[in-house]
Amino acid sequence: MNRRRFVSAGLIGLTVKAADRPIAGGFVNDGFPLGHKLRDKHPFAVPKEIRKVPVVIVGGGCAGLSAAWRLNKRGFRDFVLLEMEQQIGGNARWGENEVSRYPWAAHYLPVANRESALVRELCNELGLIKDGVWEERHLCFSPQERLYIHGRWQDGVEPEIGATGKDHEQYNRFEQRMHELRATGQFTKPFEATAPRTSPLDNITIREWMRREKFDSPYLEWYVNYSCRDDYGASIDTTSAWAGIHEFASREPDEKGPLTWPEGNGWLVERLKEKLSRFLTASAPVYRVSHEGAKWKVWTEQAAYLADTVIWAAPTFVGSYVVEGAPPHCGFTYSPWITANLTLDRMPDRVGDLAWDNVIYDSPSLGYVTATHMNLKTVQKQSVWTYYWALVDKSPAEYRKILLEKDWGYWRELILRDLSKAHPDIRQCVSRVDIMRLGHAMARPVPGFLNSPERRRWIQGEPGLFYANSDLSGFSIFEEAQFRGVQAADRAMTRIGR
Repeated sequence: MNRRRFVSAGLIGLTVKAADRPIAGGFVNDGFPLGHKLRDKHPFAVPKEIRKVPVVIVGGGCAGLSAAWRLNKRGFRDFVLLEMEQQIGGNARWGENEVSRYPWAAHYLPVANRESALVRELCNELGLIKDGVWEERHLCFSPQERLYIHGRWQDGVEPEIGATGKDHEQYNRFEQRMHELRATGQFTKPFEATAPRTSPLDNITIREWMRREKFDSPYLEWYVNYSCRDDYGASIDTTSAWAGIHEFASREPDEKGPLTWPEGNGWLVERLKEKLSRFLTASAPVYRVSHEGAKWKVWTEQAAYLADTVIWAAPTFVGSYVVEGAPPHCGFTYSPWITANLTLDRMPDRVGDLAWDNVIYDSPSLGYVTATHMNLKTVQKQSVWTYYWALVDKSPAEYRKILLEKDWGYWRELILRDLSKAHPDIRQCVSRVDIMRLGHAMARPVPGFLNSPERRRWIQGEPGLFYANSDLSGFSIFEEAQFRGVQAADRAMTRIGR
């Protein structure tokens, strides 16, 4: 069953098939009811007290935590961070059950290259680098990734089984082009660390660029499309050529890694929380940010904060509903996602040499990562698999409607049906499927976004209010979130003379 037929069968008249054993679970971490209240200007309780604080950070994802990390490291400690959800971390949140910790979204950190000075600074601080050497126990164990194709597993995600001489010629030529583009210095992480970037490659899609370069191997096309879905939540037809190339050209040829943990980037969040706990307030949705003379007033139901400077590290599109005078969020496209954590009481038969990242060729999903892969136990009978699905075959608005309309059983059935292609007995192995719906999981780097005046307008911010979410970069990776947070923190300190 190919991808198009799978999606058609899944989204048009799906008949839910009874599982061979009871499977528990449900939707978790649903943030959309509160998000819709903010969008619709729903009335919130008026705070009973006003607190004065020089800097308020709104949003406790990696951008907000990085802003707090920077302020604290520079000796500025008169600030507060407000997070809407009960759990700090944003897209790096994690969960835990009797089997393992597991990620809900971001699940690895690439080994930092020479341009990622801030990441290296943090990694040194957290003990991930010692005496200039990466700590081996945090680097992903082997085997790292595999692909199920033509009825069997192969090492690596680039299709090899069935690949022809023409395919290999194009693989090699594509790699050479990435090497040439890497040498231009235009593709770094973070990409605007030295100066703002513009590029004519932002005006076309990566598919159009591949056609111009005469890359027509179906296997190579699938691989590039998979990479765009995986990193950007966008297809080869909706990702700009600049971003599509960045996925490959920003990598060092001999890079190690990645760094990963059972809970994914939740490990980084936990370390930052330990350092910054006295500044963090969870379950504190900000429903209004308004001008108060030369200051800003940040409204929550518990308290209103009168601040000299506000760092908006929550998603940018939410700012257009909450921040007084903010522009509309035109120009931003956000990807809907489904992620699920499956608890397995036993491993499927013929599971093979289970890797950390396991991908199924021509599937609408991105496959799954194995939370127990970094476990040092010699025998692991149980596991948690984190399943990822970037919803790209319809418009984001259509998929958001489907996300709200379809029940948990519908999505559970789609997930099990997909996994059964590689693991026919998966239903006899799974005892629980917990599913997280993300209507606006991450910004898509669509053609024109990098060069758009709308993006520049948000980056500029307002006097005393600085936007810091990674969606200003057009893609959600730790390096960009950290850079945006640190940059906003530096601007905030400059404004208040610190």
